[in-house]
Amino acid sequence: MVGASGAAATAGLLTAQGRELLDRLANENVTPDRALALSASLRAEYPADLVAAALTQQALRAAAREKFGRAGQMLFTRAGLEQASSELTARHAAARFAGARLIADLCCGIGGNLIALAAGDGVPAASAGDTEAGGAGSGQRLVLGVDADLVSAEFARHNLGVSAPGARAAVVCADVTRLPLGGLDAAFIDPARREGQRRLGPGRYRPALHWCLGLAATIPLVGIKAAPGIRRELVPAGWEAEFVAVGRDLKEALLWSPGLAAAGVASRATILPGGHTLTSASAAGEAGERPPRRLAPPGAYLLDPSPAVTRAGLVTNLADQLGAWQIDPMIAFLACDEPVRTPFARTLRVLESAPWHEKAFARRLRELGIGSADIRRRGLAGDVAAIHRRLGLAGPGAATIVLTRVNDRPWGLICS
Repeated sequence: MVGASGAAATAGLLTAQGRELLDRLANENVTPDRALALSASLRAEYPADLVAAALTQQALRAAAREKFGRAGQMLFTRAGLEQASSELTARHAAARFAGARLIADLCCGIGGNLIALAAGDGVPAASAGDTEAGGAGSGQRLVLGVDADLVSAEFARHNLGVSAPGARAAVVCADVTRLPLGGLDAAFIDPARREGQRRLGPGRYRPALHWCLGLAATIPLVGIKAAPGIRRELVPAGWEAEFVAVGRDLKEALLWSPGLAAAGVASRATILPGGHTLTSASAAGEAGERPPRRLAPPGAYLLDPSPAVTRAGLVTNLADQLGAWQIDPMIAFLACDEPVRTPFARTLRVLESAPWHEKAFARRLRELGIGSADIRRRGLAGDVAAIHRRLGLAGPGAATIVLTRVNDRPWGLICS
């Protein structure tokens, strides 16, 4: 959301004059210094507020390249870009709706998920019994985007035209909590976690999470994008909680209603771009709720599970799959004696493993010639930067230093 005057200037980007100005800026690298010079020269030809909006837009387009392949032609609000799913994660979520014909993307923002839903090709082809071509009963999907912010809705409509020009989709500006939503096959909702420039706070959404979950009472298929830190006990029985990471970065949590949940799956970790998944049918709860089958000190290799695995509460499941064990019942690190390759964890070779004693480890690091180290702390208090300084590292080698607990005892590992 932006102020009234800011909204008017931002909406002006959709006019012929606004498009002309954006075209002129298309190849500009709008650094702060360059922005000042551009602003001064462009204000001689364009309104000052439109120049400011266009310069902001060009900076947002540059930032959006990590998420969108056509970022240079799309339009963004700052909050909308921050919350928008990337093309990769949006396509992953949209795949759940294969076969759904009439879908609403509620709180669609600037249209990240809306584009993926509209471009979805999982709908069966029309048959002779379908209604006339183009109707909701035909084989082609119809998607409706809804957002309460007028600028976001207009930008979503523009972005649809850029990224999914042939899709049957429409965008309306409305409060989703006041709309009649009966008759939909499916709904996807990404409730806001910000109000203007202010974050709503941990666990707070607009609309509230209980309202989003309640959509399943009237809509057969419901998906909810939630914050990655959502407590899994908030997910109702019968729903699936999926935690999605891109590489090692945890991106989002997706909650799937019983109509979309995989049979018997309560929790899932997904690693993109490969689409590897790890699942469990155990009841939702805090990570580590299922006792480890085996506890033992570290072995020759240390496994650092993906944050998607830890958030999904599947560390023990991963240990079972890999023949590994936990080094502490409350810590997510796993250990094994043979090297393993898995998309669900990073494997580190252990060079040294012992109870943590800072001076002893500093001496050993000097003996090993370690001059560069990445310190990872899990389960132990302490200032990592201060520890790094006190270790006095020197030499040509590099290592990962892990500070953790083993059977509730402070422990250190030097790993390659």
